Amino acid sequence: MNYQESADYILGHIAAAGLETPKIAVILGSGLGKLADRIIQPIILPYSEIPNFRTSTAVGHKGNLIGGTLGGKPVMAMQGRFHYYEGYTMQEVTFPVRVFAKMGIQTLIVSNAAGAVNPEYRVGDLMVITDHISFMPNPLVGPNANDFGPRFPDMTEVYSPRLRAVADREASAIGIALRHGVYVAGTGPTYETPAEYRMYRTIGGDACGMSTVPEVIVARHAGMSVITNQAADLGNGTVNDGNDVVRQANAAADRMTTLFERIISNS
Repeated sequence: MNYQESADYILGHIAAAGLETPKIAVILGSGLGKLADRIIQPIILPYSEIPNFRTSTAVGHKGNLIGGTLGGKPVMAMQGRFHYYEGYTMQEVTFPVRVFAKMGIQTLIVSNAAGAVNPEYRVGDLMVITDHISFMPNPLVGPNANDFGPRFPDMTEVYSPRLRAVADREASAIGIALRHGVYVAGTGPTYETPAEYRMYRTIGGDACGMSTVPEVIVARHAGMSVITNQAADLGNGTVNDGNDVVRQANAAADRMTTLFERIISNS
């Protein structure tokens, strides 16, 4: 896959706009695209116009790559992501992350809307992922991309302790209660059964969803620092649908947006 062609296209537009090359990228999940509205001097690149990019079909995913300044720092923001359940391969799902690596991105901040597995969680809670359990195909299966990273990347500290400490400090400063927990990733597109929710809790999960882990694995393979925040949806076996997920994510979006901006400013 031609990562460099896509990176050069994006970098060309950044340079043409007179913007500084970013070192931080943000992936915005379902209903969490409000962060893009706070980007200063934005340049908007629809995925359909970027060479080799796919289009996002999920509810609440606008399908734009936005460059500009946030929290006083140059950033790239994906307003929507690609999912395995949309029929894309894992290489297509994670394609933008490797493009970011080719652009020189060093820090990846990821958001998603997830189902709460931990019975103590409430709708709209924000959680920092501390670790994950994956039931998804590993995106590194196949010939190793040696120019990105090693054949067997270490996954002991997938989610940066340094960035998690920044998130805790900034959340405390503005009075946001921040959960910490383990994210369980499945392929979807069906929501989990009550028995699956119970299993996820039994094996140590606190929240579950259908994204994030493939991008995180590829980012770590490429040596990026990663932090992931999410908004808790209904979960716990409660009946829900895609529109409901977006509504619940929207309810938490303002707090998450403020927190992300502070993390970016102080990372």
